[in-house]
Amino acid sequence: MFEKLYTTGEVAKIFGVPYAAVKKWAYSGKIKYIKTPGGKYRYPESEIKRLFGEKALERQKQRLVEYAKSKGLES
Repeated sequence: MFEKLYTTGEVAKIFGVPYAAVKKWAYSGKIKYIKTPGGKYRYPESEIKRLFGEKALERQKQRLVEYAKSKGLES
């Protein structure tokens, strides 16, 4: 069975970032991609899920830091 592939635009929509940001992620190796014979970038669903998990953890960490600061618990 084949894994679903997403276009750059679809990935940008999923993460709520500009198209160019997704391209930068690809160029920097932050997200794995497949290049089609026509030169288009496609992103495997497993990469979307992996990054989405990382983004969720980053948001959670930021919320905890903000909460701690609001309670005067800065280190």
